[in-house]
Amino acid sequence: MRIPLSWLREYVDLPATETGRDVQAKLISAGLEVETVEHLGADLKGPLVVGQVLTIEELEGFKKPIRFCTVNVGQANGTGEPQEIVCGARNFAVGDKVVVVLPGATLPGGFSISARKTYGKTSHGMICSSDELGMGDDGTHGIIVLPPETEVGKDAIELLELVDEVLDIAVTANRGDCLSIRGVAREAAIAYGLPLRDPALLDVPGPNAYGYPVKIADPTGCDRFTARTVTGLSAEARSPIWLQRRLQKVGMRPISLAVDVTNYVMMELGQPLHAYDRSLVQGTIGVRRAAEGEKIVTLDGTERKLHAEDLVITDDRGPIGLAGVMGGANTEIADHDAAENGGNTTSDVVIEAAHFDQVSIARTARRHKLSSEASRRFERGVDPQAAAAAAQRTVDLLVLLAGGTAESGVTEISAPPVPHTITLAADHPDRVAGVAYGRETVVRRLQEVGCDVYGQDELIVTVPSWRPDLTDPNDLAEEVIRLEGYENLPSTLPRPPAGRGLTARQRLHRRVGRALAGAGYVEALNYPFVGEQVFDQLGLDADDPARRVVKLVNPLSDEEPALRTSLLPGLLAALRRNDGRGAHDLALFETGLVFHPRDEQRVAGNLPVDRRPGEDDLAALDAALPDQPRHVAVVLAGAREQAGWWGKGRPADWADAVESARTVAREAGAELGTRKGQYGPWHPGRCAELTVTVDGEERVIGHAGELHPRVLKTLGLPARTCAMELDLDAVERVGDDTPQAPGISTFPVATQDVALVVDEFVPAADVEAALREGAGELLESIRLFDVYDNAEQLGEGRKSLAYALRFRAGDRTLTVDGASAARDAAVALAGERVGAVLRS
Repeated sequence: MRIPLSWLREYVDLPATETGRDVQAKLISAGLEVETVEHLGADLKGPLVVGQVLTIEELEGFKKPIRFCTVNVGQANGTGEPQEIVCGARNFAVGDKVVVVLPGATLPGGFSISARKTYGKTSHGMICSSDELGMGDDGTHGIIVLPPETEVGKDAIELLELVDEVLDIAVTANRGDCLSIRGVAREAAIAYGLPLRDPALLDVPGPNAYGYPVKIADPTGCDRFTARTVTGLSAEARSPIWLQRRLQKVGMRPISLAVDVTNYVMMELGQPLHAYDRSLVQGTIGVRRAAEGEKIVTLDGTERKLHAEDLVITDDRGPIGLAGVMGGANTEIADHDAAENGGNTTSDVVIEAAHFDQVSIARTARRHKLSSEASRRFERGVDPQAAAAAAQRTVDLLVLLAGGTAESGVTEISAPPVPHTITLAADHPDRVAGVAYGRETVVRRLQEVGCDVYGQDELIVTVPSWRPDLTDPNDLAEEVIRLEGYENLPSTLPRPPAGRGLTARQRLHRRVGRALAGAGYVEALNYPFVGEQVFDQLGLDADDPARRVVKLVNPLSDEEPALRTSLLPGLLAALRRNDGRGAHDLALFETGLVFHPRDEQRVAGNLPVDRRPGEDDLAALDAALPDQPRHVAVVLAGAREQAGWWGKGRPADWADAVESARTVAREAGAELGTRKGQYGPWHPGRCAELTVTVDGEERVIGHAGELHPRVLKTLGLPARTCAMELDLDAVERVGDDTPQAPGISTFPVATQDVALVVDEFVPAADVEAALREGAGELLESIRLFDVYDNAEQLGEGRKSLAYALRFRAGDRTLTVDGASAARDAAVALAGERVGAVLRS
């Protein structure tokens, strides 16, 4: 919210010496996030005056239209003679009043003005546009044309209010009241201890039977609706300069008088309004939910298909506005351009000032991707009691500025107001903050906010209508604390109870992270949101369990409305992003939760707030949540070992992905099995299934290897990208992270090499498992060191696997016969299991 300091001073008598920086510091101390203070016209220097165009000569022979003008600037140039100026704009004519900057002046941006020869003429100054003066968009994209009654020679810096300070406030979602000059003025008045001149304190006539007919079919969605009618608006009336400038300073573009007035009142009081052309409204104005598939063309010219939950404003024809978001084009106020092009002007308007349900408006705005100034305010909470005052303020301005007549009829439909009352212990803020404020301070601060407070030790607090965010005692305590100053809170360090530290699960997660980082991986934390199209990109089968997702009711992005079931989409996106920025040798990892919906859908109940939730409460809450196992995943691309004087280096391959899984398993003390597999995004010939044994049954808990070329092409990833994903919780359950001291034998090792010939399709892991089991307890380690597949020597479809077996006994020196017997037993079992034969 942009707050011009000059506008703020109308409602709070700030000291004349206070600058925007001073006010910023005060408001920040009171809890508002004032991001910047913009100094408008800081480097602007006159003379900048009002002039009247006397003559215009069209210069020929140039690529673009050029005009040589004489302009009367009064005595501002010291001679009273007309000022000769060259100008390329064409939106002004002889007799128009314009803004002229004379030689010696400086425009925003440090642009100095001097007499200069151009297009064969000498230009003594400039005729200015709003952009050149740093005023913002005025909708003309050309020269500023002032009202005819503007005095020639008048100082344009003062006339256009070009020098000001604007505070830019980042309003949090709970402080909708600060999306208005009125709300920020209230905070400034409290911060400075000054009275507030509330612009909403107006004499408002009561409702009667003569107002425009209104019917509310959904009182839950709209609990208040005020309608006022103004007739006889002058077709020649324009928004005055002061009103246009205030709209520009808060970041809005002037459009037409009726629209500008409603926008001005919205910025002033925080109440969104809408003006309908009365001649275009047919019959009773209604408020209801839309029919599914109903359509409306909004003011931005877009036809929108409505949802059954959308709240709409209607007349006898159907929808004429998307309630709280944007009006419809079929009742739009006609602006001056339309009138000049032969259209009808708007002379009679119906003013709407309503209060809508904030959740309904937020969902409608998000559903239609249509965020407006009105919806931003309704989403955050609008003062329902301000509707009548806002309508009256709009009527007063239209009567004053457009010569209109306010009809006596006043329509006001509202539910009986139910004040929100909170019971608060007088010392509750003291206990929350750890500071002794005392009852008097608590009562005074709550009254400054606008609360009615009664009681002694126990206070009965009625919150004001403009603060719907105050719902419980802690909210009231926060108000006292922030107004007394967060900087005054004592700094105390928490004292953790003795004997408690990280859980076993937390320690494992940290060890895994350190181990992968030590292996050269960089941690990448990604958002847990995905779009369902990513499963097609990863090549998952239509019935793959990973396609069952938990969808969010209010996703941050409509393109990613679901919670992830895999870590790979986020990691691969991070790899692609870094590769696109020139980092081609990448090794990334992530540990995080994935989400799987339960077979039985449950709704979580509300936990008690007056006591600690019991075990049954927490168990019911957990049962309603999706399954959330923790996974670990890695992705690799480019070089795994860099080339240099030490060697040629090597690229990352599937074996590195498998080794990363073994690294994780070692940290958990788990035995991880690997075997040939085929799943989803992995290359079918370079994919390993990662298994653990649970209760004697082998279970697949992940995959590792090289990704399929089709997946790489679809996702735009580097060639030969590899990946691994593993269920870390499953690894933890089967692991034993009890530190084990290594057993060191004093007896020598006996090494036996064996080369086995097997069918080409037999996995090396199966051969290794058979050798390990057959060798028995004497086998200390086994290592595959050669793979040979010469068809002429081994036969078609056969391969040779060579293993180094290390045997050692813990109580004796092995003889050659003992080691050979263990080797022969291993070979025999391999022959029985996988058909292996010794290579001759």
